[in-house]
Amino acid sequence: MAPVTWLDALGWTGTAILVISLMQARVLRFRVLNLAGSVLLLAFNGLLQIWPMVALNALLAVINVWFTVKLLRTRHDTATYQVVQVRTDDGLLEHLLRLRAEDIAEHQPDFDVGALAERDYAFVVVAETQLVGVVLLDGDGDTAVVRLDYVLPAYRDFTPGEFVWRRSSMLAEHGFRRVLTSPQMVDDYYPHVGFRREGDRFVLDL
Repeated sequence: MAPVTWLDALGWTGTAILVISLMQARVLRFRVLNLAGSVLLLAFNGLLQIWPMVALNALLAVINVWFTVKLLRTRHDTATYQVVQVRTDDGLLEHLLRLRAEDIAEHQPDFDVGALAERDYAFVVVAETQLVGVVLLDGDGDTAVVRLDYVLPAYRDFTPGEFVWRRSSMLAEHGFRRVLTSPQMVDDYYPHVGFRREGDRFVLDL
């Protein structure tokens, strides 16, 4: 058996990264890995002078760069992500949360999908026609208590919840002056969108 050369390693590495990219649920991670695989295969095929594959991977690289830049530029764009208030007994919302119950339990073990209708407020974050996140709140005087802050896996590389906290006036219009998270919530993005830690929770002053 012939020894594996550095050129073989380059080709197999590019192929492996490209395959791994296709297994990613997160949009941004898919684009970045796909770009890396395309660049490696572009170099591999260029060294072997296989020009049709060079052209294909060059085109894939350009497409991935374009989409990656677009995703990064719009991740904090209010024209891309919008907040819509819905009823807490909305049937479609309940269906979505039940489908995602196992994933939700990993991030917020204290959330009960069966108690959805008991929540005071429900907000969804949408990107055009795609629902990307759900925030459920209860009111306690001038404090909004977070019962659920869930983002669909494809958008986990972003922080769509920030549009509820920082870029939406809906909470202030409901008379809230601060937001208090659940102590059971497993997430670390809150300090990046203006929250401060108080004991086992995060607090945001509106």
